[in-house]
Amino acid sequence: MSCKTDFQKLYDGYVASYLAGDAAGCAACFVADAELFSPYGPPAIGRAAIEAIHRDWVGDGAETKTIVVMNAGSSGDLGWCLAHYTEGAAGNGTSLGVLQRQSDGSWLISHCSLNAAKGDP
Repeated sequence: MSCKTDFQKLYDGYVASYLAGDAAGCAACFVADAELFSPYGPPAIGRAAIEAIHRDWVGDGAETKTIVVMNAGSSGDLGWCLAHYTEGAAGNGTSLGVLQRQSDGSWLISHCSLNAAKGDP
């Protein structure tokens, strides 16, 4: 399986948690010391902070959200991806992520930068 496929599966799980209103499930897609940068809130450093910011985000009752991995690559236990996201009224944009392979072979996000499309928040 390609890293792009692996990363898409991770983001599909993230979206499922997001739409279910599960902030802890969203945060579980990140490594313990992950960093999340977003135009929709302050930087969130660490899984606990990422869960807290997701409580605000998923509390808004998102009905639609998609993330599509557009391009990806990896070398050893590090990977990167550029993804496009959409979320109803919240807007759309791109996400640049750095991912780390875990000891079980799965991937988690270590760094994420959300970038709103021009004209969105």
